[in-house]
Amino acid sequence: MAEAMGALHDAGKANPDFQAYIRGLGPGVDHSTAGAVIAVERYGPVLGRMMAFGIAWHHAGLANGRVPGGGLSSLNDRLAGCRPHRLAPEQDVAPASANPSAPVLSEGFSHSFSLPFLIRMLFSCLIDADRLETERFYAELRKEEVDRGCPLTIGDLRGRLDRHLSQFEGESGPVNALRAEVLAAARAGSEQAPGLFSLTVPTGGGKTLASLAFALDHAERHNLRRVIYVIPFTSIVEQTADVFRTALGDRAAVLEHHSGFDFGPGPDKGRRAADDPEEEGPDGIAKLRRAAENWDRPIVVTTAVQFFECLFSNRTSPCRKLHAIAGSVVILDEAQTLPLKYLLPCLEALRELARGYRTSVVLCTATQPAVTVDSGFKGGLERVRELAPDPQGLYRRLKRVTVERIREPLGDEELAERLRAERQVLCIVNNRRHARDLLRQVANGLNDPESTRHLSTCLCAAHRRAELAAIRKDLKDGAPVRLVATSLVEAGVDFSFPTVYRALAGLDSIAQAAGRCNRNGELRKDGLPELGRVFVFSSPESENRKPPPELSQFAEVAASILRTHDDPLALDTIRAYFQRLYWQRGREELDAALVGEGAEPIKDILEALRLYQRGQDYPFADIAKAFRIIESPLVPVIVPYRPADDPDAVPRLLRDLDYVPAEKTGGIARALQPYLVQIPRSARNTLIAAGAAECVRKGELGEQFVRLVNGDLYRPDVGLDWEDPTFRKIETGIF
Repeated sequence: MAEAMGALHDAGKANPDFQAYIRGLGPGVDHSTAGAVIAVERYGPVLGRMMAFGIAWHHAGLANGRVPGGGLSSLNDRLAGCRPHRLAPEQDVAPASANPSAPVLSEGFSHSFSLPFLIRMLFSCLIDADRLETERFYAELRKEEVDRGCPLTIGDLRGRLDRHLSQFEGESGPVNALRAEVLAAARAGSEQAPGLFSLTVPTGGGKTLASLAFALDHAERHNLRRVIYVIPFTSIVEQTADVFRTALGDRAAVLEHHSGFDFGPGPDKGRRAADDPEEEGPDGIAKLRRAAENWDRPIVVTTAVQFFECLFSNRTSPCRKLHAIAGSVVILDEAQTLPLKYLLPCLEALRELARGYRTSVVLCTATQPAVTVDSGFKGGLERVRELAPDPQGLYRRLKRVTVERIREPLGDEELAERLRAERQVLCIVNNRRHARDLLRQVANGLNDPESTRHLSTCLCAAHRRAELAAIRKDLKDGAPVRLVATSLVEAGVDFSFPTVYRALAGLDSIAQAAGRCNRNGELRKDGLPELGRVFVFSSPESENRKPPPELSQFAEVAASILRTHDDPLALDTIRAYFQRLYWQRGREELDAALVGEGAEPIKDILEALRLYQRGQDYPFADIAKAFRIIESPLVPVIVPYRPADDPDAVPRLLRDLDYVPAEKTGGIARALQPYLVQIPRSARNTLIAAGAAECVRKGELGEQFVRLVNGDLYRPDVGLDWEDPTFRKIETGIF
């Protein structure tokens, strides 16, 4: 089917009107629909129509089958309105081998989900092949070579990881012994057939490298193509990618791909970037851009937003990567963060990847979500195999903390007093404003206010790295450090405090916070191991203290579970939490997207696919519009942070940006990544309107580069403070 699609997708270019257009002798004409019409005529209303979706929309993105949507006319309308130029025998480019037959339907095939998923997969293959062929054509025209991929094989990377892990062999201590057991068990499990797996390991149990080792062993054993590591938070993608690069000893093998990394506009329409040293080279912007287009690397580290967008988008750019997931190992790190409002379609997509596309999916977490049939979840994942050795036993052996629930709400004054009384303490709250206010209250009552620290997404990445280094040094030296942070620190941040305070949240968040306490079992009293202390508290009701609505739901469920379970971190407690979180919701809350803009919109994605499966009228464009993990995407602001090792970095990069040609800004965009803070678009617009921020060369670069002009709004203690009184003056025009 894919071969026939490739042969027919540009059949409309044989039309004399198109030939005149391409020679500049007439107006533009539709060249895509003709091949779709021919596919339906030649291969029938089932196979032909499956192919027609991708052929007709290989430039604009998948459309709805029956009704217009997403700014696109429907496939039915396109097919009905096209009378294609009849190909002469010598113009019929479909090879004899392109003779599609009905797919073999394996166990679990669903016409309402598997069939449209196959249409997407075929569309992905066509888009990538078309783009690669265009790239090859222009490279030959310019007598250039296109550098793609990575010379290292999965086997090469596995050998490099073995050498890296060998340096930890024989390390003493119960935690290191447990990590070695987890690693050995995960690697032993790699012999199993591809499919669905879980890796349930307490925080600090070494699951990151253990999951990578499993993935490489499993991929080599079963001839799978790549490892895709999916992380819920953009803030730790870079950190995880660096861990993998260190472990594998090669930067080119690992692609870091997330929305916060801007590869620049890229060369197009004859523009060349080969003479730009920032563009080419083994890890240049041009090669990274090419790799990100179709995930052309053996190791991809990406975000949940990027990953699931591939599965439900209709746009050509995200869909192009979809076929790269087939025949891969997908590690879902912190699997409990699967988007709740799209849980059912996400599970269906994971099931389909494992069922039909030889993809192994690993749910990797300390707090395994109850999304399997074995856990009692109706419609959950089946035959999920656990890789960890005795998760219950691991939890008991890796118990390093006690958790105490403070029953009465703690006001900031009392909470600040408790934090000041500790020499080394971490406090995690549910929103940035609370963290900022609490930090200042703690510092105001101390003789050594410099011992207070802050971590949140209000700090740019370079600032966060510097703060983390300082915090780790203070902890190691036994110096006082009182850290007030948001949930940013709960995933992938490797430090350890003797005492942790956590504002009431979901049990998975509480477990993650506990993983920052006595992380390596290092606490001792009179020479004997001592448990760390974790306190769970709630704050008095206040607009400044409220978590986002969804987090409030998680906290409410956690509070109800804690009334009946003694140990908040025990696996049975975690399972009860997720069961209540999922099961008390109807399916309309686990697939909460309205599909279609008509008088009777469909309630959810899976219902839409079922309703429109007759005649293959799937509403691809409407589903893409409905599937929005992030309702209000954040946008970047370049902040004037001055790192100690290169205090003039930002001014220098901005000066370079003033004169570099627009098509060659990719290298500067990459260099500026550590100095960006992501904020709501409305907040950035307000800053720009007040003159506190400005677009750099807006006429040429649009809003790609927005820099903070009022440097006072970026503060050493809390980063970009756009919600403080100074900023409110900006909003009212007083500034």
